[in-house]
Amino acid sequence: MQNCHLIVILFLGFLSCTPKVSQTLIENDEYIHMAQVKADVKFLSSDALEGREVGTQGEIIASEYLATRFECIGLETIGEDYFQHFSVQKRSNPHADPSPDDPTVHGRNVIGLIDNGHENTIVLGAHYDHLGWGPEGSLHTGDPEIHNGADDNASGVAMILELARKLSSEKLNYNYVIFAFSGEEKGLWGSNYFTKHPLFELSKVNYMMNFDMVGRLNDKKMAIYGTGTSPVWEPILNEKNTYGFESKMEASGVGPSDHTSFYLEDIPVLQFFTGQHEDYHRPSDDYEKINFEGIETISKYVYSIILDIDKKEKIAFTKTKDDSAEKMDFKVTLGVIPDYLFTDKGMRIDGVREGKTADVAGILKGDIVVKMGDLDIVDMMSYMKALGSFEPGQEAKVVVKRGEELVEKNVIFQ
Repeated sequence: MQNCHLIVILFLGFLSCTPKVSQTLIENDEYIHMAQVKADVKFLSSDALEGREVGTQGEIIASEYLATRFECIGLETIGEDYFQHFSVQKRSNPHADPSPDDPTVHGRNVIGLIDNGHENTIVLGAHYDHLGWGPEGSLHTGDPEIHNGADDNASGVAMILELARKLSSEKLNYNYVIFAFSGEEKGLWGSNYFTKHPLFELSKVNYMMNFDMVGRLNDKKMAIYGTGTSPVWEPILNEKNTYGFESKMEASGVGPSDHTSFYLEDIPVLQFFTGQHEDYHRPSDDYEKINFEGIETISKYVYSIILDIDKKEKIAFTKTKDDSAEKMDFKVTLGVIPDYLFTDKGMRIDGVREGKTADVAGILKGDIVVKMGDLDIVDMMSYMKALGSFEPGQEAKVVVKRGEELVEKNVIFQ
C-alpha cells in the first residue's frame, strides 16, 4: 500500500501547479479517508488537466490517475486494463445529416471490479469529464477559461473512490463495479456506450448508484433522483437517514446524468445531488469551495444503504412516469438558475444571469416564482411547462414572492 501512496503523490508532484500530499499523511493508512478525498478532488480539478474535456490530454491524464487509484485500492480489471474506449462522431451542424467530415471524438471510461465471486453486480458510478475551456455548455460569458469542475464532478469521483476503498475490505454478497464515465457533459456518451457494449451481463446488475455534484452540501439538503425505480428505495433511504439529511426525493429514473443510461435498461437507479449553485458550468467551480465534511457524511449514509441491500435478494425494478419526457418546446429562457432542492410552493431562484430576461426585469436571487402570465407555478415541473408556453419577444407578468411580499414584474422573454 505504501507504494500506491507514493504513486499518487508522484501524480500530484509532476504537476507543478498542484501541491504534493504532505508526507505526514502517508504515515498511516487512515489518511486515505478525508485527506485522500481532498487529494483526489484537488488533482482532478487542477488547472493542469484543463477541465478534463472528453477527447483531450486532460481527460487522458485524469483517466490514468483513476486507473492508478483503482489499482492501489485493489480493484480488478474487466478485460486487459481498466479502460473502455469509445468514439463518437460529433456533428459540425446538429441540424444537418451526419457528414464524413464531422470530427470523431475519442474518449474512455475507467472501470474497476470488486469480484466477490457472486452472480449479481452493483454499479457505483460518477462522470469524471468536464467542460475543458468551456466552448460548449458553459454559462461563462467572458473570454475562454479553464472550467475545473471541482463539484461537477470531481466530487462524485472522489465519492466512488472512497466507497470503493471501504467496499474492497468487506466480504460481501454482490460484486461491485466502480465506474468513472467520460463524455457525460456531451450527452451521456460514456454510459450510453457501455450499456450498448456492456462488459458483463446487464441483467445481472442489481442496481446502479450515480454521484453527480455531491460537493456542495448546505444545511444537509440534497436531492435523490430515481427513488421510484424500485419499491425498496424510499423505505431504506428514510430508515438509514440518521444524519439529518433533508432530502428531496424524485421518482423518475430519467435525468441529465449517467444513471439514465442504466434506467433505460430496466435497472433500478439512484442519483445523489447536493444542489445547483452559481459556479455551475463556470470557471469558478474550484476546489476551495468544496464541502469535504459533507462528502464524508454522504459517503457514510450511502455506505450504510449499500451494506443493508447487500444482505437482500436482487431488488425489483419499477418503471417511473417520466415527466421530463413530456414534450416541452422551450423557445425562451427566464435566465435564472433554479434551486432544485426547494420543496415549498413555487420555483425558488438560486442565481440570475446577467443581462438575461429576469435580470432586465429586476427579478433577484432568492425570489420565488409563483405565477407566470396566467399560469400558477407550484413546483419545478409547472415552471417548466409554463416556460414552454411563451415565445421570444412576448411580454408577460411574473409574480415572485420576495420575503413575505408578492412582487409583480413585467418581463420580455428573450
